Amino acid sequence: MRLLIATHNRGKLIEYQAMFADVPVELVTLDEVGIRDDVEETGVTLAENARLKALTYARASGLLTLADDSGLEVDALGGEPGVRSKRYAGDNTSDAERNAFLLAKLRDVPAEQRTARFRCAIAIATPDGKLWETDGTCEGEIAFDARGTNGFGYDPIFHVTARGVRMAELATAEKNRVSHRARAAEKARRILVEIVESKREA
Repeated sequence: MRLLIATHNRGKLIEYQAMFADVPVELVTLDEVGIRDDVEETGVTLAENARLKALTYARASGLLTLADDSGLEVDALGGEPGVRSKRYAGDNTSDAERNAFLLAKLRDVPAEQRTARFRCAIAIATPDGKLWETDGTCEGEIAFDARGTNGFGYDPIFHVTARGVRMAELATAEKNRVSHRARAAEKARRILVEIVESKREA
């Protein structure tokens, strides 16, 4: 069975390949199935965006589709950037530019007030509109500088409280156990196993 991972992001695909390694599905990306257009993320929550992408791409591809939306919530910024995490510093900005923008906004915020969390919402959809949803959270705080190279997005400035290091300093295997996406994906993995087994029995 093929599973469309609704992303053009190779880093995200690699993470899912590791997390779903024991599930008998072939992971393919939007590029691999010839879908170039992006679904406009008009939802006001991460879950709404994940649901919108999963249902749209499942219909367009005819494949079982997994889509996610992740966001960083910073308490000192009232929960920003949230659903706007990717576009927080403007459209078409790099990870480094977004990190620098966020650090600048927190320049005068002391360490004890820099609490934050990553959230991930995952939706799995069939071409005929059946839907499953999961979510995951990773608590931490925003550091004062960027550090680490194993990750993407805000990983270099996100200090994982439970591990005492930046998300971008975690080895891939460790990140795939503790990250927000890993926690949501573990629930999704169990759903995928059930879907595969039901297909075999049909």
